[in-house]
Amino acid sequence: MGRKLNIITTVFAFVIMLGAICPALEPDPRDNRSPWGIASGAEWANEYPKFNPLLSAAGVRWLRIFPGWHSIEKNQGEFNWEEADKGVADAKKNNIKVSGMFVFFPKWASANGKDPRACPVKDIKFWSEYVKQAVTRYKGEIKYWEIWNEFNGGFASSKNKPKDYADMVKAAYIAAKEADPTCMIGMSCANFDLNFFDKSIKAGAAGHFDYICVHPYENLGEVVRGGGEPGYLSMAGSIRKMLADNKQKTDMPLWITEIGYQAPVKPDAKKDATQTDAIVKAFVLSIVQGFDKIEWFEARGPQYGKGTDHGIIRADWTPRPSYEAVKLSSTILGIEPNYAGWLKIGEGGYGFVFEKDGQSILVAWAPTDAGLAVKFASDVTITNLAGKATTLAANAEGKLARAAVFITGLPAAMVEEARANKGKKFPWGGDFSKTDTVSCIMGSNMETGLRNTNPEEVKVVNALDHTYAETVNKKGKRSHHISYRVHHTFVTDNPRDFEITLVAKRGAPAKKSTVWIYFYESMSGYKPTGDKWEIPDDDNWHEKTWTVTNANFVGQWGYNFCFGLGGNPFLIKEVRVKKIAPKAQE
Repeated sequence: MGRKLNIITTVFAFVIMLGAICPALEPDPRDNRSPWGIASGAEWANEYPKFNPLLSAAGVRWLRIFPGWHSIEKNQGEFNWEEADKGVADAKKNNIKVSGMFVFFPKWASANGKDPRACPVKDIKFWSEYVKQAVTRYKGEIKYWEIWNEFNGGFASSKNKPKDYADMVKAAYIAAKEADPTCMIGMSCANFDLNFFDKSIKAGAAGHFDYICVHPYENLGEVVRGGGEPGYLSMAGSIRKMLADNKQKTDMPLWITEIGYQAPVKPDAKKDATQTDAIVKAFVLSIVQGFDKIEWFEARGPQYGKGTDHGIIRADWTPRPSYEAVKLSSTILGIEPNYAGWLKIGEGGYGFVFEKDGQSILVAWAPTDAGLAVKFASDVTITNLAGKATTLAANAEGKLARAAVFITGLPAAMVEEARANKGKKFPWGGDFSKTDTVSCIMGSNMETGLRNTNPEEVKVVNALDHTYAETVNKKGKRSHHISYRVHHTFVTDNPRDFEITLVAKRGAPAKKSTVWIYFYESMSGYKPTGDKWEIPDDDNWHEKTWTVTNANFVGQWGYNFCFGLGGNPFLIKEVRVKKIAPKAQE
């Protein structure tokens, strides 16, 4: 008996010791597996006492919010944590985890002594000390810290953004880990800019970050427009390929720390429904490809032109339908959704199966406005985004629309098929990483890796030999710009130089028509080529090729390049983009 007690005592002591050595075995109170998040803009951030309870009630468990360094240490060495303390405490009271940010310089630390965005920081030691102070103070509350906000965009001014950002990431990582070895440091970018990550890693950030954050507003815009799902679903794979190419950890967490879609300030049934569908698809399409957290921008937002904002709560504090859809989604799928696998529904329909409490839930929608006929081998319940449930009898024909719905009561065979598909490649296409040319046949909607992003600016013309587009809009008015965007997988190997070819002819041979690349997206922003082409004076199709160099096709303004149109309207048959020696790029 004494020997048995000694063995039990020894085992018990070993378990206690193992727990002390491996604290990761214990749940981290600063973390959870929930993907439901909100990113708050600065304009309404101080309203968190009002919106946090609403967010919590909707199932939101993450909030991207933290004061800038410029408001915490206005004078060197004098720290004021009052606002940060209040924000963190209120989030905790509402069962919400804070994802923090290190952003903006105090005047005394900025490059020019006045602009909080002016880089590089006057002395990197100042930056390191601030990071160390913040992580030390909140190491019991905040685990994840994102470095800056959209450094590659308009929130930082720098002559060498990748280098300045790499220096800040590296210094922050070293200082943060010294203060709290268990904290996580994230690299971040505006849009879906893998080129910026690639250059920053090569400039010195390698090995000094724990997770990646992106803001793919434009990618979601393509989903809303229609047909953008395959491209959206390939984002996580593209990030991990970029990490692998740079010999970084490929299994690190991936976050979307901003994404959104605007709705009118005043209620508008149709446009509110579009935002509602967008937010559900943003969460579902992100979760199923492996993003850990998705933080919708935003809770309650300021107006962004033409009487719209991104918030799920209106300025008068009434919930938008998008708020109710988040609440419905987190209720049906669970606070910590368990993705089981995908299903291809009929001809190109999207289907994703989740499991909760022994029940399987299919989130599904049709690929086009035409809808999609569906049948199930058992009675199913279909719940729309407004929460209205209807029953579809076994083997009866129903119809999916482009708006997502939740379907329960699935036949066992469908659930097993979804489970078997989970580790397989998505079946909807959308990988152009191994092709050197993408194209868009105008008018006939044959978009092979290249999309016309303002189709309202062209009028479709049908002829015996082809369907093409005329450079007048649907109202018959003359168009001045036509814009395009390549599929992001087309540029995952970081090509910088491209040939852009336009196939066109005059609308009337005697009337002059001129075209040029008005803007293309480069590493230094959007810029023109300046090379104007006068279409030859005949009734034949002609080709013109422009070469663009040092490009950075991320779609920051929603497109990668656009044609400027002068003179009289003309006809466009095709647009192509070809990589120039992609493997030779730096």
